[in-house]
Amino acid sequence: MLHALATSIDNWLTAYAAALDGKAAGTVDAYLRALRQFLTWLAQRPSNANGFAPEQFTRTAVESYLAHLAQHGHSRSHRVRVTAVLSSFASWLIEEQQVLLRNPTRGVTLPPQSVQAPRMLSSDQRYTLCSLVERADNPRGSAIFALGYWAGCRVSDIAWLRLADTHVNARTGWLRVGHKGGKQRAIDLINEARQPLHTYLERTADPARPFVFVSQRADRLTEAGIHHWFRMLKAQATHTEWLLIQDVAFHDLRHDFAHRARAAGWLLEEVAYYLGHSTRSGAPAIQPTARYTQVSRDQIRPKLAALRGVQ
Repeated sequence: MLHALATSIDNWLTAYAAALDGKAAGTVDAYLRALRQFLTWLAQRPSNANGFAPEQFTRTAVESYLAHLAQHGHSRSHRVRVTAVLSSFASWLIEEQQVLLRNPTRGVTLPPQSVQAPRMLSSDQRYTLCSLVERADNPRGSAIFALGYWAGCRVSDIAWLRLADTHVNARTGWLRVGHKGGKQRAIDLINEARQPLHTYLERTADPARPFVFVSQRADRLTEAGIHHWFRMLKAQATHTEWLLIQDVAFHDLRHDFAHRARAAGWLLEEVAYYLGHSTRSGAPAIQPTARYTQVSRDQIRPKLAALRGVQ
């Protein structure tokens, strides 16, 4: 029965693929892969054991499948793409095959993407990331991580950091950063950020280079190169560690820095200045900084017990 089911789906996919002639090969592959997943799921619904039949392709099926994808962690953008594929397939069944009367995707809407608070890492996530950096024992990687984790620098701040704007020694350190939007600012570095950067600079052989972080192929390590390094760092994790940090992005280090700064008592204006959130006039921009440090339900819950009424 399973073989017959696969053959039935393959027949529909082969016929539909001909209608996609003229589209880029990557697009065709993506359409057919998404459609195969849907048809396989649909054929496994109750009373559909004989394979795919057009009358099974209903609005209920579409909405149920999209809900299934959401429950399994697929993003809204992925579900939008799947809806587009199903709509195209339905149009082909209506216009070319004349086996469907109406498009079951019409009127199907997806809820808007919920706005989530920027990432605040857990203690275990922080421990795991810091441990991975230490175990890697790579001076350049340690310096890059330190600027993200201990200074809240953007990837662009790090990638475009010039040697002339880097002032660190064995005891003190400050940087002039702010490539994004041309809004430069001077920031002091705490020891946890200064020391790895100082060590890296001492071990690099070319003090005349224009940029602090270089790659083997160019005089500047690009933003993509930093993201690649971070993925490779996470790939060194054990299985247990990986489960904790698999979805942590480098930019999350900046968000987490903002949360830790607020927890340390920084004012919003101070966090805004340090992160480079400023208005056109140069004043600290509070609104984006407040979003960075948006509180969560988990933060509020333990404080409920402290509420008092009439004493």
